[in-house]
Amino acid sequence: MYRYDEYDQAIVDARVDEFRDQVARRLSGQLTEDQFKPLRLMNGLYLQLHAYMLRVAVPYGTLDSRQMRMLGHIARTYDRGYGHFTTRQNIQFNWIKLDDTPDILAELATTQMHAIQTSGNCIRNISSDQYAGAAADEVADPRPWAELIRQWSTFHPEFSYLPRKFKIAVIAADEDRAAMRLHDIGIQLVRQDGVLGARIFVGGGMGRTPMIASLIRDFVTADDLMSYLEAALRVYNRYGRRDNIYKARIKILLHEIGADEYRRQVEEEFSLVKQLGIDPPAAELARITAFFAPPAFDADAPDTVDRSDPDFAVWLDQNVAAHKQPGYAIVNISLKPIGGIPGDASADQIDLMADLAERYGFDELRVTHAQNIVLPHVRKADLHAIWQALSGAGLAEANLDLISDIIACPGLDYCALANARSIPVAQKIQARFADRGRQRELGELKLKISGCINACGHHHAGHIGILGVDRKGTENYQLLLGGSGAEDVSLGKITGPGFDEDGVVDAIERVTDRYLAERVEGERFLDTYRRVGFAPFKEAIYG
Repeated sequence: MYRYDEYDQAIVDARVDEFRDQVARRLSGQLTEDQFKPLRLMNGLYLQLHAYMLRVAVPYGTLDSRQMRMLGHIARTYDRGYGHFTTRQNIQFNWIKLDDTPDILAELATTQMHAIQTSGNCIRNISSDQYAGAAADEVADPRPWAELIRQWSTFHPEFSYLPRKFKIAVIAADEDRAAMRLHDIGIQLVRQDGVLGARIFVGGGMGRTPMIASLIRDFVTADDLMSYLEAALRVYNRYGRRDNIYKARIKILLHEIGADEYRRQVEEEFSLVKQLGIDPPAAELARITAFFAPPAFDADAPDTVDRSDPDFAVWLDQNVAAHKQPGYAIVNISLKPIGGIPGDASADQIDLMADLAERYGFDELRVTHAQNIVLPHVRKADLHAIWQALSGAGLAEANLDLISDIIACPGLDYCALANARSIPVAQKIQARFADRGRQRELGELKLKISGCINACGHHHAGHIGILGVDRKGTENYQLLLGGSGAEDVSLGKITGPGFDEDGVVDAIERVTDRYLAERVEGERFLDTYRRVGFAPFKEAIYG
């Protein structure tokens, strides 16, 4: 994984010193909250319902054990003993004291971590495929490109104050494990006639106006990729609306001027930008790429696993994915125990995952956009020992991509923007569908919950989505069906009138019952929904 050079460290250390002074001035009364707000947001510090929340960047979701342990230390020392992993592959701490934040950022800096550009109208954390470097289906490792984009976008003088926040995802396989087309810019690395390049998608996003990104360029060579991104951002920065926060995202610009006109302007800008020498020299790209060299795999590692323990076998089937190296596997650690808070991990659990990565996983972990953790490189011979350790810590729920593997935002329990609670609804759904056999019978079923229209829980992209709204002072939950954030990307459709907390759980049960009645062998929920259409499910819900 990437290691800071002297410039990286100097940038982060300088920002910590700057923010320490800003916090001191706020605490002394020299700065008002209105004056302090843009400064704290530049450092990932939000003021939520009950306390400050600090969002720490995890670039493209990649961590080592030292960094993971630091997150456990922050949770134990400065929070209430846990952290919340997010859909941006970051982590949030929800109970932070303002006067502690400079010390937290200073401690994070000792392990090459920071909170820069985790908020504000700038290019946010670059996200990527959690299986990068381990999956057999990728055409190249996307992480060097994600790192290159991180370096390009950090403190970019032209893009530090964009019309609105901006999110970029990089993948390198046809299977989209990062919801790439629901980003402002989605990049899919591809090869054309043996040449590495990328397909560029622009204008995706969720929120109050969900849209799927349009294909803007079918192929740009890797040598020109950074110039093309610069051109794409320049056009947005020039014409994106700053008069209306609800119409400021790049998806609105594409909707208003059309993909063809946006494409024309980007191509025109691209012809100028290419002359500026923005694309890195081959030596710099090689330097970055070297940090992502494959681990020293054991070529003689056994390629079989003893499946005699039935509980272990279920976990293997559900949470362990194929690796491109014989004798190795990809381990998905579920942060969705029945009755737990989706995405939360205690300080002790964080430390355990760091220990497992160091002992069994070449000292590497990944945060996923589905709020789970991945050990990307694990010997098959070590899987049983890992499972036993996870089981003892409440981290071995065998539910990856099943109905209890719920994406959920913090909702009204924490967030000042939320209209309704997400966490209790997620817990009630998990309890209703707690039976392992029932979950496996339903198969792949991605359920996502947001506590407001901002869609931090990705409800638009759920096979089943839930949106919490305020209905005359009462929490109400709208049900959506048919969304997907994968390569078969689609947006969910609202079924009709909303429900109270218990009513939406009942409605989901009626939906899944209809699915089981309608499906043919081999169909996922999403396949059946698309085949039979909306009407049978609406009838099941409302009668």
